[in-house]
Amino acid sequence: MSRRARVLPGLSLSLGVAVLYLSLVVLLPLSALFLKTAELGWERFYRIVTSAWVASAVRFTLGASLVAALLNVVIGLLIAWVLGRYTFPFARVLDAVIDLPFALPTAVAGIALSTLYADTGLLGGALSSVGFRYPWPSWRGFEHGWREWPIEWTVYDRISLAPLGVVVAMAFVGLPFVVRTVQPVIEDLSRDVEEAAATLGASRLRIFRAVVLPELAPALLTGFALALARGLGEYGSVIFISGNRPDTEIASQVIIKMIEVNETGTYADATAVAVLLLGASFALLLLINLLQRAAARRGAAG
Repeated sequence: MSRRARVLPGLSLSLGVAVLYLSLVVLLPLSALFLKTAELGWERFYRIVTSAWVASAVRFTLGASLVAALLNVVIGLLIAWVLGRYTFPFARVLDAVIDLPFALPTAVAGIALSTLYADTGLLGGALSSVGFRYPWPSWRGFEHGWREWPIEWTVYDRISLAPLGVVVAMAFVGLPFVVRTVQPVIEDLSRDVEEAAATLGASRLRIFRAVVLPELAPALLTGFALALARGLGEYGSVIFISGNRPDTEIASQVIIKMIEVNETGTYADATAVAVLLLGASFALLLLINLLQRAAARRGAAG
């Protein structure tokens, strides 16, 4: 009996190439990062990652990326629903625009956003003229005692050079991850169950909450995780709209500043911050993957 012809080589060669490539591109760089950080020792590592400068930047990065990812889940679901369920003029144009952040250089996106949302920009100037304001939380700790609330709210009247500008930049680069993850699931959803629920008298809200949302939950969690991870590692688009300000400094800026000649840190100090950010990303992704599996099992059981 003749062997079936294969387009790709056998398992041994394919697996060897895959492992070699992953080792060179992913495993070796991460191993070098951890080895460089190990030179610091535990005490110095702990002192660096718990310093006020690093802790403030990491907290702000996590908070801004979380807000941007949640915003992308809501808006991305709406856009994916429109593209997946309705036919309208210029639908292909809108579908192509969704992928623009993938192809657009992040520096170009940062300049465009900072120009648009600056105080003299089109949207920034309009919002400033109507007295637009918003609060943003910041962690002040328990320096005033355990009975005092550890979170302090600051009111901002601008988008550029302010926390909301960082959120906008992270939302811009993370939106396609949610849309492209959820849209295929919406297109494959059968409308028979929705029509049956409507026939039984269920409202649109209940149909969406009890029928549609459980089917979309795994894809939404995946899109949320991808958008969150993208926001945590974003630098190019954020640096232009955030400026060099302590209240809008992200973790990537701290890493860059630590390896600059005129700063007090060293390359090893920068790897400590990178390891901290990498660990936070892995922990968040692990939690979201566990939630995704639980949602998938619940949907299968239902």
